[in-house]
Amino acid sequence: MKRTDSPRTILHSPFLTFVGKEFLHIFRDRWTMLILLGMPVVQIILFGFAISTEVKNIRVAVLAPTHDEATRRIVERIDASEHFTVTGYLDSPAAIERAFQEDATDFVIVFSPRFAERLYTVEGSQIQWIPDATDTNTATTVVMYATNIVYSWLGEQSAASAARGITPGLRMLYNPQMKSSYNFVPGVMGLILILICAMMTSISIVREKETGTMEVLLVSPVKPLYVILAKMTPYFALSLVNFASVLVLSVTLLDMPLKGSLFWVTALSMIYILTALSLGLLISTVTRTQMAAMLASAVALMLPVIMLSGMIFPIESMPDILQALSCIIPARWYIHALKKLMIEGLPVTYVVRELGILAAMATCMILISLKKFKNRLE
Repeated sequence: MKRTDSPRTILHSPFLTFVGKEFLHIFRDRWTMLILLGMPVVQIILFGFAISTEVKNIRVAVLAPTHDEATRRIVERIDASEHFTVTGYLDSPAAIERAFQEDATDFVIVFSPRFAERLYTVEGSQIQWIPDATDTNTATTVVMYATNIVYSWLGEQSAASAARGITPGLRMLYNPQMKSSYNFVPGVMGLILILICAMMTSISIVREKETGTMEVLLVSPVKPLYVILAKMTPYFALSLVNFASVLVLSVTLLDMPLKGSLFWVTALSMIYILTALSLGLLISTVTRTQMAAMLASAVALMLPVIMLSGMIFPIESMPDILQALSCIIPARWYIHALKKLMIEGLPVTYVVRELGILAAMATCMILISLKKFKNRLE
C-alpha cells in the first residue's frame, strides 16, 4: 500500500529541518556569531557612554565688581557642582573676551554691582551668563545648569529671610538627575536591533541566492512562506538574546529605569525585531550580492534611523516634510513607545498605536517580500 504523507508532515517537518540547518550555519560561522552577539554589547556600551549631553568640568570665570557674601555663596555653590570648575576672577569687562580668545575659560558669570544690597530691592540684582556659543547645545545646557543652581540658592534665601516675591520653581519629571542616558539608550536600542536584524537577515537570504540554493529551496515541497519563516526564525531567537543582554546592560550599567511592565517592553521589542527582520527580508529581494545587501541594510538604514527617529534630534523641531518622512522609520515608533514604557511607566494602552503601526509594517513587508520571491520563481 502506498503511504500518503499528511500536509502537516510535508510542511512542518521540512520547516523544522530548515530552521535547524540555519542554526547550524550561524553557529559554524564565528564572524556571524561575533556580529550577532558581540556587536550589540559593544555598541550599547560605546553609545551609552560616548553619546551624552551631560556637560561636566566647564571652566568658569567670574566678574564680580563687589565681592559680597551673596556673590561668594553663589560662586561656591556653582564650583561645588560637578558641571563647573571655577578657575578664577576677572578684573574688568575687557578681560572677558580676552579670556575666551586665550582659551582660558568656557563660561563667564557677571554679577551686577552691589549684588547683595540690591537682591531684595525693587530694582533687584542681575546675573549675566556669557557662554562660549560656538557649540550651541553645550552653551544651552551650561546656562540651564547655572540657572538651576541660582534658582535653588534663591529659594533657600527666600525661605530663610521670609522675603516677599515669587521664586521660580523647577521640577524635572521622569528624569530629575538630567541623565542623557534616559534619552539616548532607547534610541541606541532601536538602532542596534534594526541594524543587526536587517543586516543579518538580508545577507543570509542573499547568500542562498548567490550560491544558487534559494531556487532549490523554493521549488521544494515546502511553501515559500515556510522557507522565509525558516530563514527568519533563528535570527529572531538570537535577536531576543541580544535584546535581553542590551536591556540588562542598560538597566545595570547605564542606570536606565524600568518603571513599566517588563512583559510589555519585551512584547514591544519582539514586534520591533520582527519588523526589522522583515525589512532585511525586503532588502534581500531587491539586492543580488551580499555586499549590496550589507550596504543597503547598514549604510542606508543607519543615517535615517539616527536623524529621523527622534534618537538625537526632536521630531517636532524638524520641517514638515521630514516629520512626514520619519513616519516610515520603524525605529521612531519603537523608541517613542519604549520611552513611555520604561521611563514614564505608562500602561500598554498608551502605546497601542505604536504597536499597531509596527505590526502593520512587519505584515506589509513580509507580504511584499513573499510576492517578490514568487515572481522570481516564475
